[in-house]
Amino acid sequence: MPDYCDYAPDDPVHQSYHATEYGFPTIDESVLMERLALEIFQAGLSWGIVLKKRAATFDAFDGFDIDKVVAYGDTDVARLLDDAGIIRNRLKVHAIIHNANVIKGMRDSHGGFANWIAAHHPMAKPDWVKLFKKTFKFTGGEITGEFLMSIGYLPGTHRPDCPVYVKLSKLSPPWTQVDSTIYD
Repeated sequence: MPDYCDYAPDDPVHQSYHATEYGFPTIDESVLMERLALEIFQAGLSWGIVLKKRAATFDAFDGFDIDKVVAYGDTDVARLLDDAGIIRNRLKVHAIIHNANVIKGMRDSHGGFANWIAAHHPMAKPDWVKLFKKTFKFTGGEITGEFLMSIGYLPGTHRPDCPVYVKLSKLSPPWTQVDSTIYD
């Protein structure tokens, strides 16, 4: 089976995400929230479906502005579940709103979501999964692993022979800054 670096560069849906986002470090709270939400929405579905619905999802969740999402009530949940432009799953929508509240709390405890992640780095994937399951809703092994890979905290986003790997390596994502045996 071909991996992401084989088909994404020529795929109109995956091309941009593969070349400019996947594995690239970010500390922007809204971007981190969006990435976590997209991974939650992907559970049980294809990544292509998630990317096709990404723009509508971004709009529906007010750009993943934490302060706006934490204020969502029943009317907003109903609006989201009625929005055919997004993935309409009640458990996932509620998890994203809950997780926004958790992330807002991280502002006080750690100075923000990015600092909370950085404070726990480095860890092996199983330890990250335990931490995320304890902290957030709807975050199993695949969701946690893909989220952390997408923001540069776990290796595996691009093969070394992928042109994006070279570009990404110049940014020194967090996973490259530790002894790689932690990921074995």
